[in-house]
Order: sequence, then C-alpha cells, then structure tokens
Amino acid sequence: MRKLFLLAITAMAMMGIGVGVESAGAQQPAPPAGGQAAPAAPPAPMTFFITSVSPGTGANIGGLAGADAHCSKLAAASGAAGASSKTWHAYLSTQGAGAVNARDRIGAGPWHNAKGELIANNVADLHGDVERDRNNVTKGSALSEKGEAINGRGDTPNRHDIMTGSTSHGRAFTDAADHTCKNYSDGTSPQGQGSVHLGHHDRQGGGNTSWNAAHASRGCSQDNLKASGGDALLYCFAQ
Repeated sequence: MRKLFLLAITAMAMMGIGVGVESAGAQQPAPPAGGQAAPAAPPAPMTFFITSVSPGTGANIGGLAGADAHCSKLAAASGAAGASSKTWHAYLSTQGAGAVNARDRIGAGPWHNAKGELIANNVADLHGDVERDRNNVTKGSALSEKGEAINGRGDTPNRHDIMTGSTSHGRAFTDAADHTCKNYSDGTSPQGQGSVHLGHHDRQGGGNTSWNAAHASRGCSQDNLKASGGDALLYCFAQ
C-alpha cells in the first residue's frame, strides 16, 4: 500500500512539474516580429501636366517665353512638391528662321504627372521613335497641375485639343503653311487665315488621335480654338 501511495505522489509531482513548465512557457513574451516591410516610397514629383486654364487670348500666348511663363506660374500655384523650383517649358514647336522643335525643349525625362504616374521614360518613348505608343498620355493620366482630369470628347465642354504646333515626332513643320498662329503671337485670325496644330490628350476623335499632332485648329482666336474642341491649353514639361 505504501508503495502504491509513493507511486501516486511521484506521478502527481511529475504532473505538477509538467504543468508548471507548460505554464511558464505560456507566459514567455512572444519573440519580436521580424522582416517588417519597408515604408512605401513617396510618389515621384510632378514633371508633366496640362494647363488647367489658358491665358484667354487664343493662340497669342506671348510666344515661347509667354507659354513657358504660364507653365511656371501654374506649377508654382499648384503647391506640388518642388514644382516652383523646376524649369518648366511648354511643349511647342516654332516655324521659320531658327525654328525650334518641341521635343528639344523638354529635357531627357522621365516625366510623371501630379499623382506620380509615369508618362514617359524618355524623349524616344514619348514620341514613339522606336515603338509607337510607348508613352502614357491618356485622358486618365494626362492631368492638370492640380491632379485633375481635363475634359475630353463626350464631355461638356470638350477641351481635348492641346496646342503643340508640332509634327507627331515633336518637330517643327517645314512647309509654308502656318501651323503655329505666327509662333503663338496671333490670337485673332479667323478660320482660313491662321491655325495652330493640335493634339488630343484623350486619344479620341477623328481619323487621327495623336496626342500631339491630330489636326489644325479652325483659327487662332479663343472662340476658334473652343469651336474645334479646345481651350488654348498646353502640355508642360519640367527639364
């Protein structure tokens, strides 16, 4: 009997020890979490936008200097990080002596919109020099300096005509016709007496939906530009 009693005590002691060890183990602090994900990188700064408003003087925007100043003014007012310290140029070509190509005014890229979305990595991709449509100029991504969409075909009013004065490869026209409303100094000539070449930021409308070389305007005045589906808006790029 004594032997059985001792065996029972021994068994209970062993169980107690086991429970104690198990409880002690449960009270141990959890190991520190490892491999935590790194914080997300901030979005790329804005280096491309479409002007939300025009000067209101049709295609007479003070030439390249006036156009660049308009881009810079809107960029600074946007409050986007670093926008006021960048050099902004309007995407415009000129004609005649000393003609300028729009593609040569905008730096090397890459360019991002106000939300940090990539528009194009470089000049060749922007213009499809190697492969067509390697850029991301669409209604959903070609945003204003405020990060807002610009009205396109089907919206009221339609504002998808963006002034460029350029061929599809971003170069100046070399024929005798006026494709720039006298290098952006004419805001009055009616249809048939002056025009500026336009692109479609939404890639819609007509037989040519190029972002930078869709068709000529109906004239040079603000009303002329609105009549063809525009508002004297510009593409702006930071170098």
